[in-house]
Amino acid sequence: MAAEQRNLKILLIGKGGREHALAWKLTRSRSVEHVYVAPGNAGTEALPKASNCRDVASDDYPGLIRLAQTLGIDLAVVGPDDAIVGGLGDHFRENGIPCFAPSKRAAVIEGSKDYAKDLMYRRCIPTASYKTFNKTDYEKAKEYLKELGHRVVIKADGLAAGKGVILPETADEAREALEDIMLNGKFGKAGETVLIEEYLEGYEISVLTFTDGRSVLSLPPGQDHKRALDGNKGLNTGGMGVYAPVSAVSAAQMAEIEETIIRSTIRGLELDGRPFNGMLFTGIMMTPLGPKVLEYNARFGDPETQSMVLLLPDEALPELLLACVENRLADVKLSVSSGFACNVTVAAGGYPESYRTGDTIQMDAPPDGVHVFHAGTERVGGELRTAGGRVFSVAATGNTLEEAVSAAYEGAKGIRFEGMFYRRDIAASSLSPVSSDTH
Repeated sequence: MAAEQRNLKILLIGKGGREHALAWKLTRSRSVEHVYVAPGNAGTEALPKASNCRDVASDDYPGLIRLAQTLGIDLAVVGPDDAIVGGLGDHFRENGIPCFAPSKRAAVIEGSKDYAKDLMYRRCIPTASYKTFNKTDYEKAKEYLKELGHRVVIKADGLAAGKGVILPETADEAREALEDIMLNGKFGKAGETVLIEEYLEGYEISVLTFTDGRSVLSLPPGQDHKRALDGNKGLNTGGMGVYAPVSAVSAAQMAEIEETIIRSTIRGLELDGRPFNGMLFTGIMMTPLGPKVLEYNARFGDPETQSMVLLLPDEALPELLLACVENRLADVKLSVSSGFACNVTVAAGGYPESYRTGDTIQMDAPPDGVHVFHAGTERVGGELRTAGGRVFSVAATGNTLEEAVSAAYEGAKGIRFEGMFYRRDIAASSLSPVSSDTH
């Protein structure tokens, strides 16, 4: 049954900017009766047709099942990576609750970078050359760095809140990163296995793909800005802003990406006995030799989602979610806006390392057409306060990229709290000719 014929009660798991953006888009659909967000944030709390379930955390699987059963939920949607990789979707399905999230077996595509690289090599999916080392192989890993004699990328195998990728600029920095991960336990269990990869030249894009395990529908490519500071300086973060679409990527290139990378990945997972149903996020470097995969995520990207939802018609999101869950994505036609979307992350002082929380937030009403998605916020005694590293995602659309970027920054100017910062060069490389990035 199509989404527009239903009065859907949806349970959305998570509390970040991604979840606020998804909840906002879902509540705009005529087919959605109510969206419950567990635990939610100050932004989801203020949405019409939405309620927070603050007493149930995203890692309380039994509590979430009970909540869904009590509320008579028609569809659960899982946002956070740890809940997806931990198999929350399986728990919902085992209890008769339809859920948009891949199985635990399929989510290993994000949960283990080593598995993902092995899959790519077996399926001849273009990616960087690499070698894997476990925690007892520190001396071998150090020797491998010496042998390479060129820049590398060092990755923790497991989930590290989007910060498990190190881009050392010198041999000394590479050795220090290796020591931090393998000897000092910087990423805990996630860093017990480490990948040392070839350093790729080019520019990076993010592709979000709905799939029911057979059919695929990809959203326009976006470009994230992962470094904390302007000019791609500073530490890697979960993402400081995204614009979409990336005009430098042609329709022919997207067709190549869908066939040689995305469809091949989905087929490979199925052949491995890990059929993937949900959202596949593919991070890709557009190199002089063609597109190469950097990473996979088994979920909606954050902050990619905050831009992508602005390009979707209001009725599209629930229909896409249900079509995947009901294995009928082949019957759905996807249409997106012909314009552009951009979001800018407003972060707390110290992010992505130790950051401030509990600061009072002052906000002006955003300009027309600008959306302020809450990420790390909470209300304490009626006062809005910071409660995370990435505090807001300010998003806007425009007929041109310049219009979308300008509107997003205009919205960011209306936010004030102690220590806040945001990058001021989101999409700068595309407002002039595309510049080189690296990974």
